[in-house]
Amino acid sequence: MGDGLMEGPNPTTHYSTTTRVAAIVWIVIAVLLLLDVVLRGEGRQAWIAGALLATTVSATYLVWLRPRVVSTERGLRVVNPLRETFVPWAAVLWVDVTDVLRVHTPNRVVRSWPLRETKRQRVRDNVRRDSGYLDPDAGDEDPAGMRPVNLAARQLRQDAERYKTRPLSGPIRDVDEAGPAALGAEDEPQTMVPLEVIVVIAATAVLLVAVFLLA
Repeated sequence: MGDGLMEGPNPTTHYSTTTRVAAIVWIVIAVLLLLDVVLRGEGRQAWIAGALLATTVSATYLVWLRPRVVSTERGLRVVNPLRETFVPWAAVLWVDVTDVLRVHTPNRVVRSWPLRETKRQRVRDNVRRDSGYLDPDAGDEDPAGMRPVNLAARQLRQDAERYKTRPLSGPIRDVDEAGPAALGAEDEPQTMVPLEVIVVIAATAVLLVAVFLLA
């Protein structure tokens, strides 16, 4: 599983390239199938098929396309399928990888859904390192030899060091600055279910109920 990077002046986005490509491919296929159902399908079965295809598009968007980790000037946006957590830089103690990328804070560990380590031996080594059986700095010196998720963790640790030296003060009031979960956040991680997720799930549920009851 590859880790992609969208970079600009600010923010920097880390995501799984593999799942994003798979999501885009499936959404294109589902839309073509949906058009075929609309043009050639008839009766209740066509409505049900169309509703199920639309449901797979919603699920693909939430599970594969939407999740990411965004490094902003204010902190980290950890966007998972159903929830989003904002971690201010002041609360970031460490970023590492076991089976997934993890952001350590004073009170809890925030796990990232999309940034995963898929190689079993690497997962075992990461768990042993987390348990103190391996040198915590082993394999963390040469970026060219690092696996994508470990490289993302390394870059996020560097971001934490950089932004902590020049922190921005005051509560966050602009959703575009660091995401909806950051609104009003100060020094503690904040988690929420974004409106975007609620709308997608509600619209899909209404569509399914309407088709199965009325078609």
